[in-house]
Amino acid sequence: MALLAANVLAFIGLFTGRFCTAGTLDSCVFLGEREELSLYEDGDVVIGGLFPLHFSPVSSPLTYKTKPPPNSYNYSRALRWMHTMSFAIKEINKRNDFLSNITLGFHIRDSCDDIPVSLKATLQLVNGQPESNLSTEGDAGSGVSMALLRSLGSFHIPLVSYFASCSCLSNQKEFPTFMRTMPSDAFQIRALIQLVRYFGWTWVGVIGVESDYARFAIQLFLQESMHYGVCAAYTNFYPVELNQHALDELLDVIQMKTSKVIVNFSGESEMQDILREVQRRNITGLQWIASEAWATAKSLWEKSGKLLQGTLGFAIQRAAVIPGLHQHLTSLSPLSIHKTAFLDEFWEETFKCRLNDSINTHYHGEDTYHDRKMCKGTEKFDDVYSPYFDVTQLRVSYNVYKAVYLVAHSLQDMSDCKDGKGPFQNGSCANPKNFKPWELLHYMKRTNFSVLGKEVNFDQNGDPIAYYDLMNWQQMSDGSLSLVKVGFYDASLPSGQNLVINDSMIQWPNFALQALQSVCSESCPPGFRVARRKGEPICCYDCIPCAEGEISNATDSLECSPCSEDTWPNAARDLCIPKSVEFLSYYDALGILLCTTSVLGACMSFFVVIVFFKYKDTPIVRANNMELSFLLLVFLAICFLVGLLFIGEPSDWLCLIKFPAFGISFALCISCLLAKTSVVLMAFRARLPGSNVMKWFGPKQQRASVLLGTAVQVFVCLSWLLTAPPHANYNTNYHSSTIIIECVTGSEVGFWCVLGYIGFLACMCLLMAFLARKLPDNFNEAKFITFSMLIFFAVWITFIPVYMSTVGKFTVAVHVFAILASTLGLLLCIFAPKCYILLLRPDKNCKKKSLQK
Repeated sequence: MALLAANVLAFIGLFTGRFCTAGTLDSCVFLGEREELSLYEDGDVVIGGLFPLHFSPVSSPLTYKTKPPPNSYNYSRALRWMHTMSFAIKEINKRNDFLSNITLGFHIRDSCDDIPVSLKATLQLVNGQPESNLSTEGDAGSGVSMALLRSLGSFHIPLVSYFASCSCLSNQKEFPTFMRTMPSDAFQIRALIQLVRYFGWTWVGVIGVESDYARFAIQLFLQESMHYGVCAAYTNFYPVELNQHALDELLDVIQMKTSKVIVNFSGESEMQDILREVQRRNITGLQWIASEAWATAKSLWEKSGKLLQGTLGFAIQRAAVIPGLHQHLTSLSPLSIHKTAFLDEFWEETFKCRLNDSINTHYHGEDTYHDRKMCKGTEKFDDVYSPYFDVTQLRVSYNVYKAVYLVAHSLQDMSDCKDGKGPFQNGSCANPKNFKPWELLHYMKRTNFSVLGKEVNFDQNGDPIAYYDLMNWQQMSDGSLSLVKVGFYDASLPSGQNLVINDSMIQWPNFALQALQSVCSESCPPGFRVARRKGEPICCYDCIPCAEGEISNATDSLECSPCSEDTWPNAARDLCIPKSVEFLSYYDALGILLCTTSVLGACMSFFVVIVFFKYKDTPIVRANNMELSFLLLVFLAICFLVGLLFIGEPSDWLCLIKFPAFGISFALCISCLLAKTSVVLMAFRARLPGSNVMKWFGPKQQRASVLLGTAVQVFVCLSWLLTAPPHANYNTNYHSSTIIIECVTGSEVGFWCVLGYIGFLACMCLLMAFLARKLPDNFNEAKFITFSMLIFFAVWITFIPVYMSTVGKFTVAVHVFAILASTLGLLLCIFAPKCYILLLRPDKNCKKKSLQK
């Protein structure tokens, strides 16, 4: 796709192109001036071609009073394209295995890269000048191709372009006779978008010449960029005739914007003017991205002052070599160039001399031309460089070569047709030496062939499968330019794999070690998300940290992802890590302390049991209901050990055990105390005259009362376990980053019923102890039981608000502390005074002392 693109146009010369005064062909005359400068060779089928052999960088205003001046600048690359066409046709004519019964000819004219000139030359060709059976013709870029198609499309004349790449030409409804060997811009745009996204250039400037080519390309670029997160910092169209005002506007935009990457859709001539102004303003640090129109235009290097060093661009597929082409191009001599159109001017321009005084002033102007010296005829092309001889980058020439072979293979398929099996009405075939334009077009649409060992295929729109070389403009040690292939784009490969780049081979502008940055906003690192700025392009945004419980593990994440229930973001919020697990462990300092206290408390209980057992026959032990004392000590030891069930990682079975164990063990203890107090109280009541109450408080009745008091608690626990049992729970509601493993009660009513029943027993025990408080001290424990119950109530009343306000392992610790504190209070208040007497004051452990009061 380029302004200097050319086309090969297939047509049948059925038009007279003349004005007939008397209604007969003999009376027809040609209207207008004949253009004698053309390259012609006769054949059975003549292929017409138009090439931009001249162009003018500045257009003169038309006054319509004088004839417009001709374009004056010779385009040596187009001259190579022209001779590639003639070479391909001659090569085909020499073959014995291909088109053996048909001789191809050619008729080539200059299009001057100008629509009016191209239309004039085309009409001269189709009107049969010179007299011949014309078959195909060609012309320059996308805009010119569209003009020719609209002019000649009604006659079904097929056009095959080798350099017109505008995606608009793929519209078969509007341009049904169009084909090309040049890939559509739709593929190049995808390649360019992937290229800039590959290097992280999301903020790029997009400029282009005011033409159909650039307008459609930039429009498609902007549409595709939205899918890849690439934004245009600016878009600017500049006229083909770049004056100083247009250059100032363009360069002001480039300097004002922050983008350092510029994608330019233009041709060589416009790029030369832009580079001249960039050099004048001393603008550096730009990364140029070239469209295929100038991706390999070496002529820009000499005039750019190395401003293009590091440029990247996609070039159309290159042929490694076309055998025989170089010899064909260099077979020139002063004696032969007069016989070939356009070559005499090329000779003069290459060696800056003149062959004679009668030619080429049409292009150069008489003053300039006559100032030159006469050519000697001994000039050698080895002494000069010209793109005409450069066959190292055969890209457009390769497309011309394929275009000629497309027509030739279509004629071959037409020749192979058998009557009765043809594609047309009643199975008829077309005559390869006398066919209609639409008949040739039919075969061209269905032709697939191989050229230089590579398959050439076309899709339903007449477009070839796209393949581009990614070229890098590298400055060599001597200052010369080297176009290095650093990657490729192959549209036939799967999406996401069709762009291949070798980063290590790329030379960056100013010999930087890596690609420069060109972004509107710095990338959001992992742990942040993109927050769009209202009213600005999508590439302009702020970076917002991910919310609590969410992460982003990629750059420029649009959203943060929540972690799972058992994971939590790390400090950088770019990774979900397992949540810390919290429970009252045996290895925690608090757990170790409570565990040690629990074991020591149980050991103290058993120690008292041993002491009481040793002194079981002494008055103080016998006077305090020895059987209930032993039972109470055992139950107190169990209460101490129950605290161990609350330490460690909770599980369902452990939760089922510990709450009932806690409730039942305390019910046993308080029931024993209640029985002991009741016995003492009733014993003194029984000494009253006529009282026989003691028969209801014998040993059996005492044991029964303990069992009865505990049975109620057992019933409450069973009801709790059968309706809504306690179970282990993973709590993440309190600390989002912590999983609290806890035992939930299942039924709050069950838990508080168990606790309430213990409180009820404790109240009864306190009441009994209070009633017995004035009895002789040596005969009862009422005073100590009262103290123990007061401590018991103080502990558990304090426990309730603290238990309700703590979470996690501290809740468990409060519960265990309440168990140990209340149990220890019972043990010390009731048994410490007795042990003191038994062990330290044995003198008081006698019947006499017991009866003193």
